[in-house]
Amino acid sequence: MSAMTTGNTTRADANRRRILDVALAELLRDPDASMDQIARAAGVVRRTVYGHFPSREALISTLVDDAVQALADAHARGREGVEDPAEALARSVLAIWPIADGYRLLVALAQRTVTMEGIRERLAPVRSRCADLLQHGVERGVFSSPLPAPALAHVHEQILFALMEAVNDGLLAAGDAGRSAAVTVLTSAGVPAAPAGALVSRLSD
Repeated sequence: MSAMTTGNTTRADANRRRILDVALAELLRDPDASMDQIARAAGVVRRTVYGHFPSREALISTLVDDAVQALADAHARGREGVEDPAEALARSVLAIWPIADGYRLLVALAQRTVTMEGIRERLAPVRSRCADLLQHGVERGVFSSPLPAPALAHVHEQILFALMEAVNDGLLAAGDAGRSAAVTVLTSAGVPAAPAGALVSRLSD
């Protein structure tokens, strides 16, 4: 590959990343932001935006993919090297919540175009890792639930979506939501409320 081709590719990648970053900010500010608005905010012509993303739906879908990857990375970092299943679960929720909180308005927006089924499909690898962690906790006697681990992982995913909506609707303060999410997930896995709250408080300090 020639130096000129490499330079053009690098510029194209940089443009694409800038468009995505600006689009996220614009859509969080104005969920109805048009491709024209996004192009102006990014300092490029409309044709450049469409050159990377053939439609507004494709742009939003890419942003959702980015969000899911960020969530997956945070979830992995949160539980990495932690032996105790309850602590690993709490750390993973605390790690992903700032990411989820940053994208929560995007998730609400994406439901208009990507659909929740599409979002759940993207989250399948994260859900699978959660199920493995929950099963490990059940086998060690740390967790207890009438649900099998894969179903409980699905419930936990829905809890997090519901809490994101609660923050969006003003029912829960954003600053309290991360700890609340971690405690709620732990208690739903059978950890008593007092130890769950104490664990999350310790990890959050």
